[in-house]
Amino acid sequence: MLLRFAHVLLAIVAIGANLTYALWLRIGERDPEHLAYTIRGIRAIDRHVANPAYGLLFVTGLAMAFVNGIPLTQGWLVAALALYVAAALVGYFVFGPVVRRELAALERGGVDDPEYLRFRGRARRLGILTTTVVLIILALMVTKPV
Repeated sequence: MLLRFAHVLLAIVAIGANLTYALWLRIGERDPEHLAYTIRGIRAIDRHVANPAYGLLFVTGLAMAFVNGIPLTQGWLVAALALYVAAALVGYFVFGPVVRRELAALERGGVDDPEYLRFRGRARRLGILTTTVVLIILALMVTKPV
C-alpha cells in the first residue's frame, strides 16, 4: 500500500511538473527579457524534480509488479515499459540537447533570432510528443488493458 502511494505521488509530481512547462513558457514569451530565465527554471525543475521522480517511478513500478506477482510480460506493462524507455531516450539524447541549443540561441540572438525560433519549434514539438507518450503510459497504468 505504501509502495502504491509513493508510486502515485511520484507520478503526480513528475507529470504535474511537465504539464506546467507550457504555461511557464507562455508567461515567459509575454515578457521576452525574462524568457531565458524561465527556460533555465524549467530545466532546473526537470533535472531536480521531474526526472528524479520519473526514475523513482520506474523503480517503484517494478517493485510493485514483483511484490504483487504481476508478470512483466503483461501486454499493457510491456507497452508502458517500451514507451517509458523510448521517452527517456528521446528526452536525454534529443530533447535535452535541443533545449540547451534553444537557450543558447535565445541568449545570443534574442526571441527573433531564426536559430532560436527553429529550436523553439523543435522543442515545442518534442514537448508535445513526450507529453503524449507520458499520458499514454499513464492511461496504460490506470486502465491495464489486456
